[in-house]
Amino acid sequence: MSDIGLYMQEIGRRARSAAVDAARAGTAAKNQALLTTVEALDANREDLMQANAEDLRLGSEKGLDAPLMDRLELTPKRIDGMIEGLRQVAALDDPVGEVSGLKFRPTGIQVGRMRVPLGVIGIIYESRPNVTCEAASLCLKAGNAAILRGGSEALHSNQAIATCIGMGLAEAGLDPHVIQVLDRPDREAVGRLITMPEYVDVIVPRGGKGLIERISRESRVPVIKHLDGNCHLYVDDRADLDKSITVAVNAKTQRYGTCCTLESLLVARPVAGEFLPELARILGESDVELRGCYETRDIVSEAVPATEEDWQAEYLAPILSIRIVGGLDEAITHINRYGSQHTDSIMTEDHGRAQRFLREVDSSSVMVNASTRFADGFEYGLGAEIGISTDKLHARGPVGLEGLTSQKFVVLGDGHIRQ
Repeated sequence: MSDIGLYMQEIGRRARSAAVDAARAGTAAKNQALLTTVEALDANREDLMQANAEDLRLGSEKGLDAPLMDRLELTPKRIDGMIEGLRQVAALDDPVGEVSGLKFRPTGIQVGRMRVPLGVIGIIYESRPNVTCEAASLCLKAGNAAILRGGSEALHSNQAIATCIGMGLAEAGLDPHVIQVLDRPDREAVGRLITMPEYVDVIVPRGGKGLIERISRESRVPVIKHLDGNCHLYVDDRADLDKSITVAVNAKTQRYGTCCTLESLLVARPVAGEFLPELARILGESDVELRGCYETRDIVSEAVPATEEDWQAEYLAPILSIRIVGGLDEAITHINRYGSQHTDSIMTEDHGRAQRFLREVDSSSVMVNASTRFADGFEYGLGAEIGISTDKLHARGPVGLEGLTSQKFVVLGDGHIRQ
């Protein structure tokens, strides 16, 4: 076995052992670990920024594109965000051991369900070092051990964050291997991690489509995933157009490199002539390229022709595809055909149409009169998220504490026997 193979075997063995400690840890100990990590991050800001500066320098030398560099950067505001996320997770109710649905059966026994940890969670991600903190906090609070494999481009940043997490675990008296951050960038480590079902219970990939397709194809461990985020906003002919302008601009330009950024805009034909020129003017100030259907190009002269590929594209860039549709039915059909089942929103003042959109759009997050940029765990009150799942089994949408647990049946009796 190669050196990396032996390394991953040892990582897995330690994680499996540490999962026992994580599962039995009380809420107070887990919260202490999280809050001590907060103190460590705050006290070591300079070290974090220096480590990140080295990653940014190396990334620039390697020619990483703008979206990757944006995700890689660890600004003071993003450190504040990590700290706030940890505090929110510490403040959340501990799901482990929660019993729900306990009911008496005719035989006299009580049957319910108890929420339990998944065990060992392997998380594979690219660029964003703040994911290290988010993933560690959620896995720990949900009673799991975690093996975190960040991208090679964020190696220094991730190790600096891992040092702070280690301080938190030590202060709480927890097994130091409850959270392990791989310190080797070898690609072989990913192949080993996703083929160790004896040590790993679930894999969560966060990154580009190529990475997630590879993990889904090769993993021998169950995967929680989404492939891409082709998010839509439909502007209905009964929408408030001023609100719609504000929401569309925010959904597209607030941040380009995220999976919940608006990529495709659908506009009802009766309001397109009034709505699109003003939207195009504002987006033009941010140098957003518009790609439109032929009707869109008749209204917005600067728009370039959209192709079939544009309707299903996740740009992660200042590009927006626009299509004029006949109404709600056509919009829903378009979204369900071309969308990625991630996040889709409608702008309308018609309650009935809003309810139809919520029911009939088959996505993990469906919104009314709100920016798609809200689709993350922090904004949903989950404290942080481990990722967004567009699967339909186990977890769907932003995966927080509940998504990192399972349930088992519990039966309470008093000497009851089956007749």
